[in-house]
Amino acid sequence: MKLEKRINAFVKLGQQLPVAVRDPNHPLGHNALTAQHINPWFTPENVICAVDSIAHEWLHTDKLEEWIKVYPEQYFNPDLKKNVGVIMAGNIPLVGFHDFLCVLIAGHKIIIKLSSKDGDLMGAVAKMLIDIEPAFGDCIQVSEGPIKGYDAVIATGSDSSVRYFDFYFRNYPSLIRGHRNGLALLSGNETDDELALLSDDIFTYFGLGCRNVSKLLVPEGYNFNRLIGSMSRWKNLVNHHRYANNYEYNRTILLMNQTPHLDTGFALIVPNEKLDAQVATVNYQEYSGINSAIDYIKVNDSKIQCVATQLSIDHSRRVQLGDTQKPKLNDYSDGVDTIEFLGTLG
Repeated sequence: MKLEKRINAFVKLGQQLPVAVRDPNHPLGHNALTAQHINPWFTPENVICAVDSIAHEWLHTDKLEEWIKVYPEQYFNPDLKKNVGVIMAGNIPLVGFHDFLCVLIAGHKIIIKLSSKDGDLMGAVAKMLIDIEPAFGDCIQVSEGPIKGYDAVIATGSDSSVRYFDFYFRNYPSLIRGHRNGLALLSGNETDDELALLSDDIFTYFGLGCRNVSKLLVPEGYNFNRLIGSMSRWKNLVNHHRYANNYEYNRTILLMNQTPHLDTGFALIVPNEKLDAQVATVNYQEYSGINSAIDYIKVNDSKIQCVATQLSIDHSRRVQLGDTQKPKLNDYSDGVDTIEFLGTLG
């Protein structure tokens, strides 16, 4: 199948996805409604949010062509198609779609190992693509059990999973990704609108994505009042039983340990040097000068997925506030170029 045909199929998929996910009679729309019974975090609203982001940010002819033109042509026309096993995470809906897109655009075959928490969303999307372009039928396999017959592997999981992946796939070309977090660097001069966008970066998908902001770097003496006010747009999260349980649990632990914190009534803002934060919490750390903030980012860069800030800092994964969940096609997870990996499989 020629590259142009592959691109056209994904563009058509992008046109159909936002409609299908909102149609309860369509397999994807049905799964969007029922996924929460398998994974309580996969609410219909979050599934729709993920689908819309994929369709709007990636699946357009100009965006796809702009993305691939920086690579050698042979990267998308391999002499021998490889069977690429892709082990997908299950933290947010359709989190493995970018790998799905990369493998197929690169002209290889994909063997998908879904997370048990997927809710069959990825399977429904794969079926839509095959319906659009039947030639993909020979290129897509969804594995119910352990993947077999692969020539290379892309795997995403927790840090403990990474150790297992590194050992298990040690004899194969592999791209292994662990857990990362988003970080926001604030100057204290952000507008109310910008702080509202930051709250989206924190709370979209309940904060479970690797691009969600879990850590704030703020100047010394920072006043959180306006930020807390901007967060109120997300106060209904506490009506979700799983989120509420996490909020109450973490609040209780902080109170019992007499840990200083700010309580918004649905989220907890905690002074903590760690990047990773519990559900319903966001960590913060004060900096004395911008150079000390940048030093913190450099030291922890291997655990940072993206840096959200309005400041003009030099960082390859810097995004504007509000854009952490709107990655571009070349915003590769962990900063590792997936197309480069696939194009050089040989």
